[in-house]
Amino acid sequence: MVNPFAGEVAVVLDGAPRVAKLTLGTLAELEAGLGAESLLDLVRRFETGAFSSRDVLALIVAGLRGGGWEGRAEDMRCAEIEGGPVAAARIAAELLARAFAPPAGG
Repeated sequence: MVNPFAGEVAVVLDGAPRVAKLTLGTLAELEAGLGAESLLDLVRRFETGAFSSRDVLALIVAGLRGGGWEGRAEDMRCAEIEGGPVAAARIAAELLARAFAPPAGG
């Protein structure tokens, strides 16, 4: 079970439930890996719908790693995220939102 107040998001990867969350370390890796000027640039891409599949993948990998997963982006090539690409984009956006704001009602 995930704790949204700790920034956690549920991800079902290859049929196995996992917890994802963005930690300070994974946020720093994201910033460097995506070539964003700042994390706000990444947030803006999601807010305007200008994000790429690379952005989505990087966010999910960072979130999974923040949740304790020890894989890499290359490990996701054949992995299946329950709900497909649309769910993956939703999960990525939720990770960003939870990293910077408490969940609604909190």
